[in-house]
Amino acid sequence: MNPFETLRFAALGLAANKVRSGLTMLGILIGVAAVILLLAVGNGSSQAVKNSIDALGTNALTVSSGAGFGAQSTATSTKPLTIDDARALADPSQAPDVKGVAPEVETSQTALYQGTSHTVSSVIGTYPAYFEASNSKVVKGDYFSNDDVLASRKVVVIGSTTATDLFGTADPIGKQIILGGTPFTVVGELATKGGTGFQDPDDVIIAPLPTVQNAFTGFGSLSQILAEATSADTTTQAQNEITTVLMGRHGITNASAVDFRINSQTTLLSTRSSTTQTFTVLLGAVAAISLLVGGIGITNIMLVTVTERTREIGIRKAIGAPKGVILSQFLAESTLLSLVGAGLGVVTALVGAHFTIVGIKPVVIPQSVWGAFAIAVAIGLFFGSYPASRAASLRPIEALRHE
Repeated sequence: MNPFETLRFAALGLAANKVRSGLTMLGILIGVAAVILLLAVGNGSSQAVKNSIDALGTNALTVSSGAGFGAQSTATSTKPLTIDDARALADPSQAPDVKGVAPEVETSQTALYQGTSHTVSSVIGTYPAYFEASNSKVVKGDYFSNDDVLASRKVVVIGSTTATDLFGTADPIGKQIILGGTPFTVVGELATKGGTGFQDPDDVIIAPLPTVQNAFTGFGSLSQILAEATSADTTTQAQNEITTVLMGRHGITNASAVDFRINSQTTLLSTRSSTTQTFTVLLGAVAAISLLVGGIGITNIMLVTVTERTREIGIRKAIGAPKGVILSQFLAESTLLSLVGAGLGVVTALVGAHFTIVGIKPVVIPQSVWGAFAIAVAIGLFFGSYPASRAASLRPIEALRHE
């Protein structure tokens, strides 16, 4: 029997039990689609994190108080970051590779505009250098200036999410909002950066540092200091200079006793990439279990099929059908089940990847498509081999006696 005849008989055999064959294919379909989609979600999350970090600029450095999670600091006390620390870092004679410094305080407030209320997750008080260091660009209006900082003017630059929630499609420039009971004038709207699925960097209000301190946080310590190296190539030198300056200001002589931490975008990207890669592998492993379950389903269905067609097998063997023909027919049926199920699973996954899942836009990995498809077909061959071998090993006399 040639291969085309084998496939034809296999298709006829599956068509004889359409519902049963369809449900078996559904198991493979779900397994393949789950593998491709979950890996795509993990990859999409990784891409979103990378884009979000890249949007902040590759030469940005964030200085925070404390030794950081997991750090082995021997500092007996932690000094908070202050405006004087930021001024020292902005001194070219002490930190020549630092291009700009933006001290920050951060809080959360409710913004009101003509009866519309919106809780802003991040209200930042800072200097104009923040916009360049964080790669924040305006699409409407302008940034606030150093004069606005010196005069403690009540002006704000808002993110695109904040603008949409408060003003809808109206132009926010020049309009006045009430932020925590204090009136502020909107002077600029930032370009959309896009979120990672877990946070929204566009839901932000940025105002002059002394204005936010006076209205909300008080004139105490800073939340952090955002510094910008002169270029991506001088990030390491800038980080070393910041460390030296702050150690001197905080009276620290031992590098293991620092009471601050400096995060570069490169380090942050590496850490996040490692985390999301582990997350993606875990998702893929969980999804692969469903493929295994689908394979077990093929074994179960093919065993039932062999039992039902025992008399047919006996007749065929009695009229001279060799063992290889019986084996190839049942192997073809199991492989055809997985082949069609895998193909439909690939189509389902590619369609599903066009939708946002848990706030993340899936990014399909081409290798996962071919890999899942190939594994599904291999599963059909592997899990169908036992029922096929059992069918081929039946003795004609016993098969013909089967009721």
